[in-house]
Amino acid sequence: MSKKLLITQKSTGVAYLLWFFLGGFGGHRFYLGKTGTAALQLIIFVIGCFTLVPLIITGIWLLVDAFLIPGIVREHTENVRRQARLEVALIDRTTAI
Repeated sequence: MSKKLLITQKSTGVAYLLWFFLGGFGGHRFYLGKTGTAALQLIIFVIGCFTLVPLIITGIWLLVDAFLIPGIVREHTENVRRQARLEVALIDRTTAI
């Protein structure tokens, strides 16, 4: 169970580095598994290259994401742990039969 957790665990530091360097492209959200909002952030950023308003929206979103990253990493870790526990319980249940 801990091996799977180590393999799929996300790093807060890596997420912040991606946020800093690739935030406008949604890099940190792709890394954290939030692909839907990452794609939306990427689209808004690309549109924002031609107009000012979407860039302002992206900037505000990035500022909010700076505070949300630790919670997203925690949520991901808890989901992986929960899934691993379910798999172990399923294996135990099938071997007991």
